[in-house]
Amino acid sequence: MSKRDYYETLGVSKGADAAEIKKAYRRKAKELHPDRNADNPDAEAQFKEANEAYEVLKDAEKKAAYDRFGHAAFEGGMGGGGGGPRGGHGDFASAFSDVFDDLFGDMMGGRGGGGRNRAQRGNDLRYNLRVKLEDAYAGMQKTITVPTAVSCGSCNGTGAEGGSEPQTCPTCSGMGKVRAQQGFFTVERTCPTCNGAGQIVKNPCKVCHGHGRVEKEKSLSVNIPAGVETGTRIRLAGEGEAGMRGGPSGDLYIFIEVQDHQIFERDGVNLYCRVPVSIASAALGGEIEVPTIDGGRSRVRIPEGSQSGRQMRLRGKGMPALRGAGTGDMFIELAVETPVKLTARQKEILKEFDTLSEENNPHGSSFFSSVKSFWDSMKG
Repeated sequence: MSKRDYYETLGVSKGADAAEIKKAYRRKAKELHPDRNADNPDAEAQFKEANEAYEVLKDAEKKAAYDRFGHAAFEGGMGGGGGGPRGGHGDFASAFSDVFDDLFGDMMGGRGGGGRNRAQRGNDLRYNLRVKLEDAYAGMQKTITVPTAVSCGSCNGTGAEGGSEPQTCPTCSGMGKVRAQQGFFTVERTCPTCNGAGQIVKNPCKVCHGHGRVEKEKSLSVNIPAGVETGTRIRLAGEGEAGMRGGPSGDLYIFIEVQDHQIFERDGVNLYCRVPVSIASAALGGEIEVPTIDGGRSRVRIPEGSQSGRQMRLRGKGMPALRGAGTGDMFIELAVETPVKLTARQKEILKEFDTLSEENNPHGSSFFSSVKSFWDSMKG
């Protein structure tokens, strides 16, 4: 049977450059490796075929000879300087080193790092903190209680009773890894005896049961700066879970949620306050007193003839920007309120007022004039 074209084997075109060839080989090698295809009897042969093709195409001189003479370049000493695939197996270790880490990175976690897992950093923790809008305005000092894992005081974090030192794991000799032969490779895996620690505790601490850590609630004082918003994250370095076997502690991340306010609505550094006013006040104008987020009061003048939705700005009465980059404004929005449950006399007065105010409603007059023109055009 004729030998398959090397470019076809790797799934690349004849004009592919070195980077494309290498990428295609990596993909093929991971796809066809025998350890990943135990149910495919042809996987090993296809894997060797891909390796043979890459061994030739990755070398510029061999590739040039193959492009000119095809497979004949490596038969009977013709071209290639006798450096062909050597019976289809080639320099397997050299070729496959390009994808070794891709295939076994998840099992080995890198090479040559024996025992490095002995000290492990503690986990980071998250704490969700809800604050009032007025507290977000002024800033505050807040004491929180966080459930966490702290270093065991009885064994000083070693996990061994009486403060004795853990012993070197006999299975991995303290490396935290064990090696196993798989076909062409020697593969490292996490030691099953010590779970990668490199050490074992023969006499576990009775308090922490050999873990070196105990569960405990910890009280912390947190500074909440003025101007925080929902989603603001505060990091407390080293206040997370204690590390394993002397490793550093993780961090504590506090995520802020600012509660909705019954009076103010926030948009960044600006505040909005919707204030109801009577028809008379909106028509005649006047003054109203409004609250501010700092607990104070401000008087706002309502212009004569104000409509619902009109806004007035109070400069500097909004929220402070986080880290002191200025202060926002407060916007007062008028909501002209229609009176309800009128007495007979009030109805009488309103009817009389309505009769006398046809020329005092410019928006209404304009709207109905447009409606009349629309209907007249439809009739035409």
